[in-house]
Amino acid sequence: MNPRPWLLALAACLPLPAQGVAYLEAHYRKQEVRIPMRDGVLLFTAIYTPREPGPFPVLLNRTPYGIGPYGEDAFPEQLGPSEELARDGFIFVYQDVRGKMMSEGAFREMTPLLDGRGVDEATDAWDTIEWILKQVPGHNGRVGAWGISYPGFYAACALVGAHPALKAVSPQAPISDLFAGDDDHHNGALFLAQTFWFDGVYAMPRPQPTSLEPEPPAFTRFHPDGYQFFLDLGPLPHADARFFHGQVQVWTDEMAHGADDAYWQARDLRPHLKDIRPAVLTVGGWFDPEDLFGTLQVHQRAALRDVLVMGPWDHGGWSEGDGDRLGDARFGSATAAYYRAQVEAPFFRHHLKGAPDPGLPKALVFETGTNQWRRFSAWPPPGVQPTPLYLQEGGGLGFQAPRAASGEDAFVGDPAHPVPYTAGTEAQVSSAFMVEDQRFAARRPDVLVYQTPVLTAAVTVAGPVQARLQVSTRGTDADWVVKLIDVLPGEAGDPEPAGGGNLGGTLGGCQRLVRAEVMRGKFRRSLETPEPFAPGQPTPVTFTLNDICHTFRPGHRIMVQIQSSWFPLVDRNPQVFMDIYHARDQDFRRAEHRVYRNAALPSCIILPVLNTTKNLHGKNMVK
Repeated sequence: MNPRPWLLALAACLPLPAQGVAYLEAHYRKQEVRIPMRDGVLLFTAIYTPREPGPFPVLLNRTPYGIGPYGEDAFPEQLGPSEELARDGFIFVYQDVRGKMMSEGAFREMTPLLDGRGVDEATDAWDTIEWILKQVPGHNGRVGAWGISYPGFYAACALVGAHPALKAVSPQAPISDLFAGDDDHHNGALFLAQTFWFDGVYAMPRPQPTSLEPEPPAFTRFHPDGYQFFLDLGPLPHADARFFHGQVQVWTDEMAHGADDAYWQARDLRPHLKDIRPAVLTVGGWFDPEDLFGTLQVHQRAALRDVLVMGPWDHGGWSEGDGDRLGDARFGSATAAYYRAQVEAPFFRHHLKGAPDPGLPKALVFETGTNQWRRFSAWPPPGVQPTPLYLQEGGGLGFQAPRAASGEDAFVGDPAHPVPYTAGTEAQVSSAFMVEDQRFAARRPDVLVYQTPVLTAAVTVAGPVQARLQVSTRGTDADWVVKLIDVLPGEAGDPEPAGGGNLGGTLGGCQRLVRAEVMRGKFRRSLETPEPFAPGQPTPVTFTLNDICHTFRPGHRIMVQIQSSWFPLVDRNPQVFMDIYHARDQDFRRAEHRVYRNAALPSCIILPVLNTTKNLHGKNMVK
């Protein structure tokens, strides 16, 4: 999904360098058709065919965001996933999915897949491909599919019981599970700011097929201070009472399903990704706040047929611009331009046109910290060593387990004054927070900070990071947010490698966020069955942070921050065991939380360290 305002911005999940209307009019013919599905529903489809003689392969994009401009004489500024492919000669097919824009039928949030037992997005893709092969002249019998974000989900659906002509599919930032880790929730915690703004624009009802983009409601106008807006909103029921008024069915459904019940499980894409036949190119960004989880999960299920590409990008950032920066982070090269020209275009040319095999590895990932592309035979790469990094006395962090019989740190979580996720005031979520300097949070009394001494050897981490905490709370529920941070050398003039190195810049003492995640405490054992904390009783809380590929360079420090709120990215936890989606103002309470760091109750994060890192436990690791 994409939380940016207005439908035009939602469609920005498909941005790319402009070929220009004049070029497309001169080189393509456009046809608009209504393709019948097996249940009789007609899906509105635009077909762009090269004017040159074929045959050409087909590239299909199915989307809920509109395929405009509508009208057979109206051309867009760009076609396809990249300018390279638009100039290369493909039949581009765009389709409004059920219940959206000009298509008939009813829209369903992440339509549950039925594995051949009924009509779903997999059968709609199959029926569309079959119709194109029979009705559109000039094709070569080979079809590809791609999409970013929600269209990435539809591209992944096409893999399920794939049509025999479907030879290559690229799910890019695909949604896989909206309760476990994509868009709406992470480990059961509601991603409030993203979900609220997205639903407020995208999920408003469409009474009948229309080519007109919906006028965004007045409340979705930009607010000067997102933190204050959501604090003033109060408990979640106020969203519907004040803004949605029962019109946003997706929000209503979300608020009715506060655990990973049958509603969410039916929308879990992962169990359906099996026996995959087409070649797959799964693409994502290390700094995607929306669907990094889905990208990695789809790759796991499609690994036998899949090439994984992970770059230093935000949501869809590989499809436009150079990809050389995000916020004040610099990556030293035009990573997005490289991907489009050297990876994506050769992938589709090979599988759909018979061009030479580009020789892509199973995993092509960008290593931040050193700003280099790495090629691996699998992801996570072979030779990764799970290595505990322990919380220690006095805010220390080290590779040696604590030996003291006692040791703990306490802080008070106050829902009336939650920890902000960014130092900025944007109402919409800016993905730049994914690389933001965390000093604004480290200075708060409700954030615990631990860091290593200065590293004397590089530590390269590749794969998922796990948090293993021993905690207690005086309440009966609590959120636990863990942030992994690269602390740059303390003086502004300290050198970094060419191109900006460690995520860029020479910001002296910058606490650069590398990865962060939240666990809603009541789901610590099961997303399906929440359970309260026993007040004051030490309790293990273990959860996984999404994968990284990052080198902590010599002269830097590794830092971990722990807090109980991350607002308004994540909604406030009342710190009382309850259905938070029906909380009242009086339910929110202050509570003291403790994190233990002693021999009997050690807390640590598990780093997937590459075996190229030397002297990890040696005395010369830190100084």
